[in-house]
Amino acid sequence: MGMTWRWAIFFVFFCVLGTSALQHDSHQHLRETSAIDLAWSELNTSMEQMHRAMASVEASGNSDVDFVRLMLPHHQAAIDMAKTQLLYGTDPQMRRLAQEILTDQQSEIALMHLWLQQRAALAAHPRHESDTR
Repeated sequence: MGMTWRWAIFFVFFCVLGTSALQHDSHQHLRETSAIDLAWSELNTSMEQMHRAMASVEASGNSDVDFVRLMLPHHQAAIDMAKTQLLYGTDPQMRRLAQEILTDQQSEIALMHLWLQQRAALAAHPRHESDTR
């Protein structure tokens, strides 16, 4: 009878150990799934914000201005998506690409804002023919 109890305790111990391991794996899987779901949600939110911002741009009659005004939310979405990649992504190449996107797109946004400001300043203070003599 002593041996039967030992086997019973041994069996229960391994069942508890196995259940604990399965629960750990299940929790790990849930955490990974939650992170994937959260990353996907954030990427989609970035796209939705971009589409709303681009749809709200009204035509100015100047294709250069329209291009820049539409590109600003496009670039901002790329920045937001790159930040999401840096939060959740693990592939070194994609993380490096995300960092490059952040740097490049921020620089291009600054350039486009400067260009729009210069255009607005020129429109506010047009040169007269007498200024060119």
